[in-house]
Amino acid sequence: MATTEAVVEGVVAAAPVPETGSKHKLERKWTFWFDNQSKPKQGAAWGTSLRKVYTFETVEEFWCLYDQIFKPSKLPNNGDFHLFKAGIEPKWEDPECANGGKWTVTNNSSRKANLDTMWLETLMSLIGEQFEDGEDICGVVASVRQWQDKLSLWTKTAANEAAQMSIGRKWKEIIDFNDRIIYNFHDDSRTKGATKGRYTV
Repeated sequence: MATTEAVVEGVVAAAPVPETGSKHKLERKWTFWFDNQSKPKQGAAWGTSLRKVYTFETVEEFWCLYDQIFKPSKLPNNGDFHLFKAGIEPKWEDPECANGGKWTVTNNSSRKANLDTMWLETLMSLIGEQFEDGEDICGVVASVRQWQDKLSLWTKTAANEAAQMSIGRKWKEIIDFNDRIIYNFHDDSRTKGATKGRYTV
C-alpha cells in the first residue's frame, strides 16, 4: 500500500492511500485534519498546530484512512480530529464558518468506545449525505480531553434556526443520543468565551 507523508506528530506518520482499481466516488471531497494542542508554542496563535492530513473522494479511501488512523480513541489528550468539506478549514475565520456555529455532544472520557461509535456514525452520515440541510454543514470535530471528550458538528448559517434545529435533531437520531445537545454561535464563543446555547434539542 502506498503512503502519503503527513506531518502529524505522534499520531499520523503517513496517511495510507488505497490500492488503485474500481472505486465508489462520493458526492463531494472531504478532508481529514489533526490538531495537537497539548504542546502549544509560547505566543503561538490558535490554529498554528492544525495540520491537513488527507483529502479523499471515494468510499475506499475513507475506510482505509478511518481504519488505520482516524479513531478518537487513538488520540492523545488535547488532540482533535476534524473531517470538513474540502476547501473549508476548521477555523472560525474561514469564510464558510465565520457566520456559523456548532452543535456539541459531550462524552465521559472513560467511554472512549462510545466516542468512537458516535464519531464513525457522524462521519458516515456526512459522506453519505444523510442530512436534509447538508449544504449548511461544514464538518465535525472530535476533541479528546482529560475529563470530558466532545463531538462538535459545525454549520455555516447560525441565524437560520430552522436549518440548525433540523440538523441537530437528525444528528441526535444518527448517533442515538438521548441527552440534550446545545448549539452555540461562533460569534458568541469568540466574544464571550463560555456562552449559553442559542438552540437546544
